[in-house]
Amino acid sequence: MTATQQQWRRRFADLVAGNHSPTRDPVDAGARLIVSGPDGTEVFRAALARHHRFEDNDDHVIWIRPLVGGQDTESGYLFNLNLARRRSLSVASADLVEDGVKMELTTGQMARIEPADGPELEQLTRWDDFTNRLTPEEDAALGRLDADSWHGRYA
Repeated sequence: MTATQQQWRRRFADLVAGNHSPTRDPVDAGARLIVSGPDGTEVFRAALARHHRFEDNDDHVIWIRPLVGGQDTESGYLFNLNLARRRSLSVASADLVEDGVKMELTTGQMARIEPADGPELEQLTRWDDFTNRLTPEEDAALGRLDADSWHGRYA
C-alpha cells in the first residue's frame, strides 16, 4: 500500500500524541522510534515526546524529541533537556505499515514510528510526569521544537 503524504503524516501525528490508546486516554499510549542501518541492523531506539513538527519550508523534514538523558533523582525522574533535544528526520519516502509508519531516510537508514510499549512506554510515562513540572512557557518552548539548545531549568 502506498500512502499519501497526508495519510502517513496523520498516522505519525496520532502515534506521537497517543491517539491510538485502547483506553482512549493518550497517557496510556505513545510512540517509539526505531532506526535501522542499510543492512537492517537496529542502530537507535527511543520513546518520542508527545510533540513533533513538520518543517515549514521542507516537506521532507520532521522534528522530533527522542527521550534520552533521564535519571532517577531524590525529587523524581528528571531529564536533561540538552540531552533530550530535538532531532530531525530527513525523509526520502514514507508509507503506512501495520500499526506504524515506515520511512526511508535520506541517509539510507530506515526509521519506523510505532506504538510504544515496554521500556519505551515506561520512559514516556516518566516524561509525562517530568513535563508536569514545567511552566506553561517551558512546555510551549519544548513543543515548538525550534531550538537546538535549552537554556532554562533542567539543562
